[in-house]
Amino acid sequence: MLRPWIIQIQFEKDSKKAIYVQIADHIIDMIKNGTLKSGDALPGSRLLASELGINRNTVIKALDILISEGWLYSEERKGLFVSANLPAGARHENRRGVQKENLSDRGKESIAIFDSGLPDTQIAPMRELASGYRQIFNRKARINPMINRSEFGTLRFRESVSRMLNQTRGMHTDYSQICITRGSQMALFLIAHALLNERDLILVENPGYGPAWETFRHAGAELIPIAIDEKGISVEEVERIASTQQVKAIYITPHHQYPTTVILSLDRRLRLIELSNRYGFTIIEDDYDCDFHFGIRPIAPLSSLDGANDTIYIGTFSKMISESLRVGYLVANKDIIQKVGNLRRIIDLQGDNIMEQAILELIESGVIKKHIRKASKYYLNKRNYFASLIDKYLSDKVTYKVPEGGLAFWLKLKNKQDINKLNEALKLTGVSIIPWTNYSFDSEVDGIRLGYASLSESQLEKGIKILSKVIK
Repeated sequence: MLRPWIIQIQFEKDSKKAIYVQIADHIIDMIKNGTLKSGDALPGSRLLASELGINRNTVIKALDILISEGWLYSEERKGLFVSANLPAGARHENRRGVQKENLSDRGKESIAIFDSGLPDTQIAPMRELASGYRQIFNRKARINPMINRSEFGTLRFRESVSRMLNQTRGMHTDYSQICITRGSQMALFLIAHALLNERDLILVENPGYGPAWETFRHAGAELIPIAIDEKGISVEEVERIASTQQVKAIYITPHHQYPTTVILSLDRRLRLIELSNRYGFTIIEDDYDCDFHFGIRPIAPLSSLDGANDTIYIGTFSKMISESLRVGYLVANKDIIQKVGNLRRIIDLQGDNIMEQAILELIESGVIKKHIRKASKYYLNKRNYFASLIDKYLSDKVTYKVPEGGLAFWLKLKNKQDINKLNEALKLTGVSIIPWTNYSFDSEVDGIRLGYASLSESQLEKGIKILSKVIK
């Protein structure tokens, strides 16, 4: 937990106010003027007393007042925090003198934040990763860290990623086709600027992944949205456009489509490859959510299929381990990799070599493989539990298909409802969902994406109960 800075208080020796009252009033003033915000942690009573040079009992007395009046709240074994529901009058001015929102208007404390499908870090091998990182950092500190630098990533790590892809995803790669990146978003940025020129046409899924669209637009490309149905992207629409216009690339998330979780059918995969070869466009395959599949066996990447001659494959360790772990990779032909490396050299000369080697040790020691097996069972049980909650509380309001993998559900609303208003209503209850604008190309969609993996079972149930009251 991020600990707070020490609170500095100048006591008025001649004041008629007792010391503990001065402490309480000072902290209230800090909350009112915005120095301390809702959710901020405060120093513990022992530490605060030591820094202020006063008796700890005096500090405890001040903190008890603040808790009883509702300015602070205490969490067992975690500490003291500024309350989300502050007493009336707790308004503050910003530096320009414009009144900010009343902190009490922010709603209740968070009950459930439905993300896009992030992993549960509580079960991730973070201790092993941290231990490996420390050991490698200590070794690297004794030598010149620039000796083995490479804009493509460390050689051993690239070789290890290549073996992983070949053995687990049926691909045929070698290290020279791989570039390590700081997450999949960097991979997208490098690909966009290495592949696309001003006014190039790129086809994208609709609904789809908004941050990718922003990246392609930044490279100067023009985007054409392609509809998604229960079998994935419409290849008929792809063919209609590619047969009449010069398409440079298509961006897809075929394993568990973002945001709908639909798996692109085999016949459409094969058809898409055929169209790519015929019309000369590149298939950019973002396999962001491939590690957890609950069917008989995982779906092979489109890039692994026979005849897939012009593909770029993007993967990440973020969903496998933790979203805070910004290590991804891309696989492409050697010409693209060289262009990507030239760009990477400008913005990030050597990458995070120490983290790459720490992950490499987890791969070679079998920790990653063991974690995926364990996590897959864990997420399968949580997926089934979440489905039971939807059936129990939302069966009359939404339709959905239980996802065969990944860490999120896609719920389609039976009755049309303004998603913006739904979002605003939910904020007041302590529940949060992803705004539809994050994945809609041009108009409001009739579904919501709910990540389930990072939440506890109690959070999931509370969140779904509230959703059932807000959804029409």
